[in-house]
Amino acid sequence: MKTLDILSLGEPLMEFAEVERGGERLFLPGFGGDSSNAAIAAARQGAKVGYFTAVGDDAFGRDFLALWDREGVDRSPVIVRPGARTGIYFISYGPEGHVFSYYRAGSAAAQVLPAELPLEAIASARVLHLSGISQAISTGCADAGFAAVRHARANGTIVSYDTNLRLRLWPLDRARAVVQAASALADIVRPSIDDAGQLTGLDEPGAIADLYLGLGCRIVALTLGPEGTLVATAERRETVPGRRVEAVDATGAGDTFTGAFLADWLVHGDPFRAAAYANAAAALKTLGKGAVAPIPRRPAVEAFLAR
Repeated sequence: MKTLDILSLGEPLMEFAEVERGGERLFLPGFGGDSSNAAIAAARQGAKVGYFTAVGDDAFGRDFLALWDREGVDRSPVIVRPGARTGIYFISYGPEGHVFSYYRAGSAAAQVLPAELPLEAIASARVLHLSGISQAISTGCADAGFAAVRHARANGTIVSYDTNLRLRLWPLDRARAVVQAASALADIVRPSIDDAGQLTGLDEPGAIADLYLGLGCRIVALTLGPEGTLVATAERRETVPGRRVEAVDATGAGDTFTGAFLADWLVHGDPFRAAAYANAAAALKTLGKGAVAPIPRRPAVEAFLAR
C-alpha cells in the first residue's frame, strides 16, 4: 500500500546567506540541500512527503528535524548520528549572481550506506526522488542511491532523478557515468540545460531529451532557465514557457520546480500541465533570498497562474 506521495533522499545543508545591514556584511541562517528543498516544495503544494538522510547530533541537525516537522515532512526515516556533523554552505552575492562556499566533506549524510536505507518507506511511496548530488557526496551514497532506485522499481515506486551536477564533488567523467546509469533506471529525469550540456556533450534541447528518453525514462523535464521547460515523452514534446519576474535569488529555484512538478503531476498525471505549474512556483521562489523561505505554497502559485 502506498502511504506517501514522495520520498526524497539526499543531503540537507545548513545555509548562511549574505545580507548587508548598516554597512556590515552578515550571514543569516537558513536551510538548503537540493533533495530537502524539493521535499519541502512538494509538501507546500499539498503532497504527502517523507525524507531520508542522516544528520549530525548537533544544533544544525536538530534545526533540520524541527524544520521538517514544521513543514509536515515525515522525517521518521532520518538517522541522527552521534559524533557526526551536519553540512553547511554560505551564499555570497556578486555581479554574476550567487556564489556558494561549501563545508560538507564527511558530513553525517555522506556516511549513508545501502544497508541503512528505509526499504519500507521506499516501497510505500508513489515516487522516490533523488539527485546527482545525492550520489556525489560519497561512494557509499552513490551505491545507496542505486540500491534505493532498484528497490523502488521492484516495488512499483516511480523513480524521479534530478541530474543536478556539482563538479566540486566529483570529476566529470565519474559524474557522467553515474548520472547516466541512474537516469537509465528512472521514470522521470529532471536535467537543467546547463548541467545537461556538461553531462551529455549536447547543447540542443531536443537532442538532450532524445538521449534521456533513449535511456528508457518516460518523462524528461529539461529546464531552460527563463525560457521555460522542455517536456518530452515518447508521444509528445513541448516547450512550456517560463514565467517572467524580477528575480532576486535563484538559489533553490530548480529544486522548487522539481518538488512542485512532482506534487502537481501526482494529482493529474499530465507532465505538461505540471511543468506550467512548476515554472510558476520556481519563478515565485526567486523573489526572495535563500533556498527555502521563499518557496511558495499552492494558493500563491495558483493565484500567480491565474493572472
